[in-house]
Amino acid sequence: MENMQAGYLPDLLRGNTDILLLSLIDEMGSTYGYQMIKEIEKRSRGFLQCKEGTIYPALRKLENDGLTKGEWRELPNGQRRRYYQVTTSGQTMLAKKLAIWQDFTTAVNLVFKPVNT
Repeated sequence: MENMQAGYLPDLLRGNTDILLLSLIDEMGSTYGYQMIKEIEKRSRGFLQCKEGTIYPALRKLENDGLTKGEWRELPNGQRRRYYQVTTSGQTMLAKKLAIWQDFTTAVNLVFKPVNT
């Protein structure tokens, strides 16, 4: 069996990174990569452990696909961070993906625990 990290198969996270990021950015309004990494870890109670090598390429792809918009901001200490916001296209895509996710999880749960008919 494939190597399991943090109690799940890494492919499950990779296949859903975009919906996690879009959802967080949409909710938070404007956020940056490292903050999203920490927020995913916090909200999942440490179960999901995202690496920078996964998150930053996914953020670039979302931006290149027009689903997010990024801008560099300079902090008072001179450090620069790239902040992301969801575009209108990103909100549409997020709504579609959330609906698909809900249908998928409902179907999987029905297989695990079928409803008596």
